[in-house]
Amino acid sequence: MPDIHQVRRRCALLLPVVLLLLGAAAPPERPAVDPEPVVSTDRGAVRGRAHGAYDTFEGIPFAAPPTGARRWRLPEPAPRWEGVRDAGAPGARCVQLPAIGPGGPVGSEDCLYLNVTAPAGGRDAPARLRPVMVWFHGGGFVNGAGDLYRPDPLVVQGGAVVVTVNYRLGVFGLFAHPELGGSPDFALADQRAALRWVRANAERFGADPRDVTVFGESAGALSVCAHLTSPASAGLFHRAIVQSGSCATTMPPGSVLPGMGRYEPFGPERRTVEEGALAAARLGCGRPAGVLDCLRRLDTGVLATAELMQRFSLVSYGNSTLPLEPRRALEAGRFHRVPVMLGSTQDEMRIFVAQGLAAHPIGDAAAYRARLEQSFGVPAARAVEARYPVLAHPTPAVAWATLLTDASFICPALRDGAALARHVPTYEYRFSDRGAPNFIGLPEVPGLPYGAAHGFELPYLFTMAPLSDSQRQLADRMAGYWTGFARTGVPTAPGAPEWPRHRSAAAVLSLAPGAGGIRTVDARAEHHCALWDAQWPGVTTSG
Repeated sequence: MPDIHQVRRRCALLLPVVLLLLGAAAPPERPAVDPEPVVSTDRGAVRGRAHGAYDTFEGIPFAAPPTGARRWRLPEPAPRWEGVRDAGAPGARCVQLPAIGPGGPVGSEDCLYLNVTAPAGGRDAPARLRPVMVWFHGGGFVNGAGDLYRPDPLVVQGGAVVVTVNYRLGVFGLFAHPELGGSPDFALADQRAALRWVRANAERFGADPRDVTVFGESAGALSVCAHLTSPASAGLFHRAIVQSGSCATTMPPGSVLPGMGRYEPFGPERRTVEEGALAAARLGCGRPAGVLDCLRRLDTGVLATAELMQRFSLVSYGNSTLPLEPRRALEAGRFHRVPVMLGSTQDEMRIFVAQGLAAHPIGDAAAYRARLEQSFGVPAARAVEARYPVLAHPTPAVAWATLLTDASFICPALRDGAALARHVPTYEYRFSDRGAPNFIGLPEVPGLPYGAAHGFELPYLFTMAPLSDSQRQLADRMAGYWTGFARTGVPTAPGAPEWPRHRSAAAVLSLAPGAGGIRTVDARAEHHCALWDAQWPGVTTSG
């Protein structure tokens, strides 16, 4: 029997590594051309870089550094500066552990910076202000940064202004303690501060502060879900795009490694506060009063351990930020009335399952059945195996990853879509290009090709990896859909098939390259969602 704490630590390293690597490929160099554009923000002027069809302004502070006495405090306005601040390079990334290999923490607690990419000349009194798209990166709330994503396709082709954002991670972003009054969810507070910055400054970059779309992938998508259901985020955005991280995302026990518990990205505040009190005591700061003063005196490296970063990687609910667990809030209709796009990739879980196969292979039908019984119990395992017989898939590992994709990502997203569609315009997609590039460079795993894995849609929206001609055509359509939605609330692209609004289970747009690759599918039937809905009694499903 594996030690549960060792398993958890291993998963703590495994999942964030995969999530960070989804954006870790260094973007191509962007040669700057003169003249350098200058914009006056509400805190001071910034000098960006011109790149022909678009301009960039990087490393703009949107809040004061959350360092020293400001550690574990809500973000405060950035100080004003005199003269023109250079915005030619990203600011520091938030504290995180290296994605690969050993080493201490990287990044800085002084990390609340954002990056703006805008069409060239768009600030010169445009006839119509452009939509703003604010990107929250993924990384399991323990890794990642806004500057990993180059949004020039959305800017040049779609005419949007795109803002990418850093936010505090792990123990620095999601710590809780009784002296804090609970769990303030600092990571979400940072994102709200960035949205307030956008509201104050969008027009200075030629964008409309009344036309803001929040979008994100993985942990970024979970962030968008949280803002949809948070009273504190009211009025800060007008549309939302949720990519591979719905409010109802979950992974059953033993999904990636035997002994791993159920993964749910949102946790009750009470539990997080208890964890915070225990962690403070272990760090030598457990006396009855002055705990936060003691913790704030600790060096960054003392806090940025794998254990603490992962332990505080869940967003807390049951507080003023998230009164309800987000999936329950959607079901109750307690969310902001804005149009929503949401979806998943066809093979989400393959990238996670692949990383655990070396130590825990699923080599034959007996091993497959054992994993089923461990994760679902014997009676339910039989029902699952009847829907996902091992012989219907190329290998047992493919069968396992397929059912986990449906259980953990696709069907939860469809449940959320049904709840949203009762109140707001909702559009659902499935990214289905099983030939998508392995832009991360992860080694191929025999018996389990990555296919359309978690995050593999990102190079179709951001400049990250070379694409074939047919994939480039799909990327152009996707950029058009995403920016069309940001502009009007309806995902439309010139020359692209119509994207139907959610009215039934058969209204999911499948996105793949080639003739007929973009088509409407009945995803609920294809992914056996009636089976998985039975795991969540009390939810209302699409039909």
